Amino acid sequence: MSAYTKIDLSATPPTVDVPRDYNAAVDFIDRHLEQGRSDKVAILDETGSHTYGDLANRVNRSGNALLGLGAVMEQRIMMCVLDTIDFPAVFFGAMKAGIVPVATNTLLTTDDYNYMLTDSRAKVLVVSDLLYEKFQPLLADATFLDHVVIAGQGAADIAKKGGHLVLDDLLAAASDDLDVAPTVADDAGFWLYSSGSTGAPKGAVHLQSDLVNSAVLYGEGVLGIKEDDIVFSAAKLFFAYGLGNGMSFPLHIGATAVLMSGRPTPESVMAQLKEHNPTIYYGVPTLYGAMLADENCKPENGSNAMRACVSAGEALPEDIARRWKERFGVDILDGLGSTEMLHIFLSNAPDDVRYGTSGKAVPGYDLKLVDEDDQPVGEGEIGELLVRGPTTASVYFNNRAKSTATFQGAWTRTGDKYTQDSDGYFVYSGRSDDMLKVGGIWVSPFEVESAVLAHEAVLEVAVVGKADDKDLIKPQAHIVLVEGQQGSDELVEELKAFVKDRLALYKYPRWIEFVDELPKTATGKIQRFKLRA
Repeated sequence: MSAYTKIDLSATPPTVDVPRDYNAAVDFIDRHLEQGRSDKVAILDETGSHTYGDLANRVNRSGNALLGLGAVMEQRIMMCVLDTIDFPAVFFGAMKAGIVPVATNTLLTTDDYNYMLTDSRAKVLVVSDLLYEKFQPLLADATFLDHVVIAGQGAADIAKKGGHLVLDDLLAAASDDLDVAPTVADDAGFWLYSSGSTGAPKGAVHLQSDLVNSAVLYGEGVLGIKEDDIVFSAAKLFFAYGLGNGMSFPLHIGATAVLMSGRPTPESVMAQLKEHNPTIYYGVPTLYGAMLADENCKPENGSNAMRACVSAGEALPEDIARRWKERFGVDILDGLGSTEMLHIFLSNAPDDVRYGTSGKAVPGYDLKLVDEDDQPVGEGEIGELLVRGPTTASVYFNNRAKSTATFQGAWTRTGDKYTQDSDGYFVYSGRSDDMLKVGGIWVSPFEVESAVLAHEAVLEVAVVGKADDKDLIKPQAHIVLVEGQQGSDELVEELKAFVKDRLALYKYPRWIEFVDELPKTATGKIQRFKLRA
């Protein structure tokens, strides 16, 4: 299988012509050997530097190892793997063999993993040594699971005690020559589970061709990633956003990706920026806010080559965007993506940044805003955002009701509420389930949160609806204060007045609660439904 994708970024809209006979691993891994990049560094992680030749070798050995364990074409394997060379090796090794990798969140509970193992019916589990303890209690009763493979430096001890296999041993014994499975562009390529910000996670089935479409349309078409870029994503590879940032975008264009297995904190992120000098940095709004609150996060302690920053996962408050630009001299390109659409489809662009908005449609995608009757809304009116594009998941596995409610013909319902201004920029209002109707008027919780967040005492905030003594819904703010600040009745009144000065009077939070932390998914999204409960 030697046919590669034909790309025309100059067309309107850009075209990505994926051939019928197609395997993503050929496009993202093997092609670089043919084009002379064998000795170029592909991955920098805690284990060292890995070239494209090293990665291709490891991909082939991974695919052969999985086949040797009895995995067959179209069958699922589950991955719960930290951000190291092992992730792209196993992921693309499976895809090259026609096996379907299910990449799962590394920060979940034993019950979550039990659900996903059962739901996916995975035959093989590849799990990092540091994550094994979450799986250990459920393995004896895992109905469909045949093999457990441990990755990481501590794998041997765990494997010996549990009677499992060691990834490095399997790779060492496997051939580095792997035949490409006869997959087509529309074959199931991989799964990603939704983040669970609104309830139980759903297995979104993505195609072999989805990775290249997102890498070209957003990675190259909007972000402008180049072969000489070094990229670092604080968002992890298991996250749809991180999968593009740290794997598919750099590995398609031939750039270098920095991977960090540990938790992203202001300190750990700045250490990576300082050590590797990436040109592109990807974060999420809560992390950008935390970094701005840390006095040690300043340009001289980070990358001196950074040319672009990106944010997704949740809408980026305008105040954070402006303060980041003032401190670091680099714009944050805020965008909207989803597990269902694989990556960003609505975004600001390097030459077209409008703070406080999510930008405009990524070329190659179509957007529309509709009301409760699916009719178009007028300029400035709040509507639900629908998107149409080439990276839509084909289905939620074994979930017909959710699938038909979300994937409607060519259009996908995002569950996000937006307005569009007179210049065509999309302005985020909130998740459909989070919107508030106060006095018969829709109120955007994000708008209220952005106003609260501009106060110097506030680190994080989430706004939900609460019924007053007349059973009428009003905004309630849950606030995490910056270090050194103390909650008080005086601060409550100060914050209310602060918001009243910035928004229409009916939008200010009637109640303010100070909390130590906000409930979030492992990808950093605030779980407002828990606050409402």
